[in-house]
Amino acid sequence: MPLILVIDDEEPIRRLLKRVLEKGGYEVVTAADGDEGMRRYRERPADLVITDLIMPGKEGIETIMELRKGDPGVKIIAMSGGGRLDPEGLLQAAGSLGAARTLGKPIEREILLGAVGDLLGP
Repeated sequence: MPLILVIDDEEPIRRLLKRVLEKGGYEVVTAADGDEGMRRYRERPADLVITDLIMPGKEGIETIMELRKGDPGVKIIAMSGGGRLDPEGLLQAAGSLGAARTLGKPIEREILLGAVGDLLGP
């Protein structure tokens, strides 16, 4: 069963993504920020990382760069609602730094599972 690491500072979003992905047939671990996400990834590399971009502490862009540096082949989905910032600009930056897919929040279940399926295969 493929392992997915979900990094998001909002607990309700982490719980929701975990539930949707587990129902989709994936094993899921979660982290509340980039630092915790990197620790979890080093302990047990995931087949796919889904990270929010705007978080306290280590943000998603920094997390993507660190993941890529340590494991250039890691598959990453970046997500953002943007908050006060330009979500499209952040998602474009994440894509240019190596996120294979970028998704705006709120994320529809079918779109999320489709992106995950595309990256991890059937």
